Amino acid sequence: MGEAKAGVDPKLLEILVCPLTKGPLRFDKERQELISEQAKLAYPIRDGIPIMLVDEARALDESETKA
Repeated sequence: MGEAKAGVDPKLLEILVCPLTKGPLRFDKERQELISEQAKLAYPIRDGIPIMLVDEARALDESETKA
C-alpha cells in the first residue's frame, strides 16, 4: 500500500461541483473540506474521498463565508 495521501487529487477538484448549486468548490486543506460559497456548505473529505452528499455537509457560519 502507499502513503496516506493528504488532500484530494487536483484534477478531481477541477471537475467537482456542489451537488446543490452546481457551483464551484474551494478546497480547505486545513479542515479537509470542499467549500461551496453559494450553498454555504462544507463537504467533508474522508480518507481522500470527497463526500458529496448534502446530508453529510456542514453548514458554514457567517465568519467562514466570503462576502
